[in-house]
Amino acid sequence: MAKEYSRSHRVAEQMQRELADLLQFEVKDPRVGMVTITAVEVTGDMAHAKIFYSAAKASDSLQKGLEKSTGFLRTQLAKRMLLRTVPQLHFVYDESIDIGMKMAQLIEAARASDNKSNS
Repeated sequence: MAKEYSRSHRVAEQMQRELADLLQFEVKDPRVGMVTITAVEVTGDMAHAKIFYSAAKASDSLQKGLEKSTGFLRTQLAKRMLLRTVPQLHFVYDESIDIGMKMAQLIEAARASDNKSNS
């Protein structure tokens, strides 16, 4: 039976904090602007990590900039986290914030139309 709070979860949380710091202060690629790391999922064998991110302006150039900086990020993570093997990083755009904003707009539109019909 798996532990409720396994090592991969602890590594994922630490990796999220470190990546947020690295992306904000260390990455010099102009394609990588304001990026928010929303979640990190690390596989049980610590071989791969999915990094979910959101940004004000999501674009292909941002994705390419993040993919280009994976080598630098893995090197820095190895120094900061003292892991024997650093997982391969896979960046995935997190659409949940966009979907939430669309849902909020739909709810507001429904409320506005409901208020008009009740008046």
